[in-house]
Amino acid sequence: MSINNNNITIEHLTVSYQGQKALVNISLQVSAGKITGIIGPNGAGKSTFLKGMLGLLKVDSRTVFIGDQPLNTQKKRIAYVEQRSALDLSFPINVLEVVLLGTYPKLGIMKRPGKKEKEEALAALKTVQLEEFAKRQIGELSGGQLQRVFIARVLAQKADIIVLDEPFVGIDMTSERVIMDILKQLKEAGKTILIVHHDLHKVTHYFDEVIILKKKLIANGPVATTFTNKNIQLAYGDTMGDIIIKGVADT
Repeated sequence: MSINNNNITIEHLTVSYQGQKALVNISLQVSAGKITGIIGPNGAGKSTFLKGMLGLLKVDSRTVFIGDQPLNTQKKRIAYVEQRSALDLSFPINVLEVVLLGTYPKLGIMKRPGKKEKEEALAALKTVQLEEFAKRQIGELSGGQLQRVFIARVLAQKADIIVLDEPFVGIDMTSERVIMDILKQLKEAGKTILIVHHDLHKVTHYFDEVIILKKKLIANGPVATTFTNKNIQLAYGDTMGDIIIKGVADT
């Protein structure tokens, strides 16, 4: 699968909740083989954008292609990690079992993971430095450890496109660094990565491209030309204008 087939083209994505528009007519392209950040104020529709793009919620309108194929026919190629707050951590499942879930899309109906898949899952846990936690229940993990387990699940899935919703909220710096290093390695391997993110100070350090939302599309493109004071003010209001953000362009 060539890297250019991982471009994501989104056209006219509009989503309403209870009669109110949450996203209005978003059209853009996500570049293949890049790490793209999605930023915007609370209520801007960042998580809604991901779910709408992936077809996980009801939309008013939406056309999404991966390369020249409709996204709906390409779902096995996508790994999605939702916000931790959306998960039931009391569910009796251990770390290795969570990671093994990543192998299911490629197994086919009624097949169960075997020795090969278990070895792949353990290798993924080793990559995120949690192999000794394999038998631990997920409810016993810290926020950072849990997020690393989800990244291990992504690795086990071997997806071409990785979609993460706020992966760094409430986690320790060590976990954040481990995860970001892995994501950069995955990018080097040609993966396309989308991350909803809240910390503007990390944008220039983490992302190649950025999408700025405020129910509508404020801007998208390379960080160097898109992550500007003008666009930040358009999204966050003038209150953000006087805050010095590391690496932000003044134009």
